Amino acid sequence: MKNIFVIQLNPNRIFGLDILRALAIIFVVLGHGNSLIFEKPPKLVQFLIFDGVSIFFVLSGFLIGRILIKELSKSKINYKTILNFWIRRWFRTLPNYYLILFTLFTLNYIFNNNFSLFNYKRYFLFAQNLYYKHPYFFSEAWSLSVEEWFYLLIPLLIFFLIKIFKISIPKAIIIIVFGIIIGVTFFRFQRYSLDIIDDLTSWDRLLRKQVFTRLDSLMYGIIGAYVYIYFFNFWKKTKIVFFISGIILLITMQLNLLDFKSFGLYHCVFSFSFTSLGTLFLLPYLSLFKKGKGLFYKTITYISLISYSMYLVNLKVVKKWILSNINLEFIQTFDMNLYLGLRYMLFWSLTILLSVLIYKYFEMPMTNLRDKIVVK
Repeated sequence: MKNIFVIQLNPNRIFGLDILRALAIIFVVLGHGNSLIFEKPPKLVQFLIFDGVSIFFVLSGFLIGRILIKELSKSKINYKTILNFWIRRWFRTLPNYYLILFTLFTLNYIFNNNFSLFNYKRYFLFAQNLYYKHPYFFSEAWSLSVEEWFYLLIPLLIFFLIKIFKISIPKAIIIIVFGIIIGVTFFRFQRYSLDIIDDLTSWDRLLRKQVFTRLDSLMYGIIGAYVYIYFFNFWKKTKIVFFISGIILLITMQLNLLDFKSFGLYHCVFSFSFTSLGTLFLLPYLSLFKKGKGLFYKTITYISLISYSMYLVNLKVVKKWILSNINLEFIQTFDMNLYLGLRYMLFWSLTILLSVLIYKYFEMPMTNLRDKIVVK
């Protein structure tokens, strides 16, 4: 039984990036679990929970940006290069996504008499939140749409500039990255100028959780990948300065969010940019923090490995479908604190348990298949 949950840790992983990934998923799950113990979280709790999804975006842009730049640089650039890139990314992300999506479809079909699969067809193509409100059905999928459109569009745009306009790879990357950052920032400004953002719900659904309003976040990660590959000495020499600057910037962002009462230009347009920039500043130091040891190293690496599965299952699967159907009201009658604490512990325990099983027995086998499918 013990071996069921054992995951082999690759010693060649970059521990600093695992720390960032682990922190990101911990922030996400903490945020989703808040309502289990707080009617309204205290300000200290709100301050300590950073924007885990924005961290994921920048980290993903950095990792995928490095892979993409190296692939384009070392091989003859043609449609096969792009296709193999997509195959590797999609075998990493799509199986888990569709596993949870079909699980939610099945549960709703069985237990929800008003459920219609046709109403959620956009989820199959990650089109449910391109520039409109994301449905509540599979809430956390909003960020996966942003990621998948990033995987699809960026290689195509770079390939187009290189092949059609004969632009070098570095220049093509710069044009695409800053073009998207400027374009998306302007789109957020246009959305803000319509005066339709007047509360936290409209801010969340019309700005935070749409593909066309958040695609720029991943571009900051690509900027990091660009500097890492083409200006590595600068990346290495300035790692401490940028790390301290990143921490200061992110803490400042948290303090601003605690006073999030007015939905003005800063919060609606530029807050996303500063959060991404703060995360980018952490990357030089963390990307060069190679090794760890002891229990802390094992715990962080373990959480990092199962982070994608944790992201997919914690909210709708665990919190909505499993935890809400576990009857603990008999405890509530004589000790409310014990009831809240037990629900919270079950939320975390079930999230980690399911994530380990999915990672080990579904995610990894599916990911390993990608090495057998190469377009030549």
